[in-house]
Amino acid sequence: MDLKLVKNLLDLISKTELNEVSIEEGDFKMKVKKQSDAPAQSAPMQFQMPAAQQAPAQAAQPASAPAPTDSSASESKESQPDGDTVKSPIVGTFYEASSPDSDPFVKVGDTVQKGDTLCIVEAMKIMNEIEAEFSGTVQKILVDDGQPVEFDQPLFIIKKA
Repeated sequence: MDLKLVKNLLDLISKTELNEVSIEEGDFKMKVKKQSDAPAQSAPMQFQMPAAQQAPAQAAQPASAPAPTDSSASESKESQPDGDTVKSPIVGTFYEASSPDSDPFVKVGDTVQKGDTLCIVEAMKIMNEIEAEFSGTVQKILVDDGQPVEFDQPLFIIKKA
């Protein structure tokens, strides 16, 4: 993506009422949030470049909460069931069913096949079905129905079959 285009987008966003924008073009993904009025928060800006274009010195992680100590890390591992995490590919709203009166796509304990729909993430009034990337058993659902989700936020823990 052209850096001049990115600068123009940032200028445009700063002049509008938008608070958050997420852009995807091929392997390039960019998410921009305006700084909130709260004094303790900062505006995170995430860029994800294709692996072939990343230099080791540029692979910096955004500043976040301090790294957990060994005891808190082991506690969180013990509370999480075994399995692989399925993460949200987009920012939006998590829905466990296709409509409010429908049954959820999956429940804890369900066996899913690769390609099965796990949930829907609504983004800009578009319903995006999130599919299982592998077969397995749903161990835990990490998000409540109707909850906003961020890019790369864990949604499910599935134990591979």
